[in-house]
Amino acid sequence: MSAPGFRPDKRLGQHFLVEPDIINKIIESARLNDSDIVLEIGPGQGALTIPLARSVGRLFAVEKDAFLTNILKKTISRAGITNVTLINYDILRWDFHEINLSSSKKIKVIGNLPYNISTPFLEKLIKNRNMVSRAILMFQLEVARRLTASPGGKEYGAMTLRIKYHTLARVLIEVSRKAFYPRPKVDSMVLELDFEKHYPLCSSCEEIFNKVVKGAFAYRRKTIFNSLKTACPFWGQKMLLDIMEKCRIDVKRRAETLCMDEFLCLTNALKLTN
Repeated sequence: MSAPGFRPDKRLGQHFLVEPDIINKIIESARLNDSDIVLEIGPGQGALTIPLARSVGRLFAVEKDAFLTNILKKTISRAGITNVTLINYDILRWDFHEINLSSSKKIKVIGNLPYNISTPFLEKLIKNRNMVSRAILMFQLEVARRLTASPGGKEYGAMTLRIKYHTLARVLIEVSRKAFYPRPKVDSMVLELDFEKHYPLCSSCEEIFNKVVKGAFAYRRKTIFNSLKTACPFWGQKMLLDIMEKCRIDVKRRAETLCMDEFLCLTNALKLTN
């Protein structure tokens, strides 16, 4: 399961995918071709890296663990693979622009994300979304359900809406904890995030949208009006009442009951008042 002399580091959230069937399904789901440029997150010991490299034009693999990077470098060399750029660095600090792209070319991002970096990596991915066409990522099951949740449930929240704003997210594969070494305490899920299918709103709208959803869910037990009034006092009570009336949103509702179109209505109404 592990290379000689290597012990998985719990601090880095290291759980390596070892089930060949799941690896093959991820490769198939990515719909790769030899002109693709792919960024792999956390390649580990290379279970996904080697078949990925054989399916694409160029692969950039970013691994934080120096010991694993050296192991993977030897594995790639033994396999006779020459289209992989292996980078020993923290993906949260690494600059996506180190991949030199033509103006029209975008990358695909694939990886088994360490559980402890899921949210900050999603933020980084959103920030660099203009460089990315699609992402195929493994998440802890609980996180994946939050990202794909529907209105009305406790899993539905600000991150659900931010992902929905920037991508079309869909479930690809549910993965048992038995598919990993060492075995984690929870199951996982592979999601596809299509960054070419998003809401075509302006940058100023995006800033307002982010404030609206963050403020709306800041106090989940409060009504959306009271939550926004408390979290976003700069808009003022009268303005909030006016835009909610314009969008036909009952002030007594809670944020988790509002659909995407209702949040977009609030966003557009606030933009028009500024």
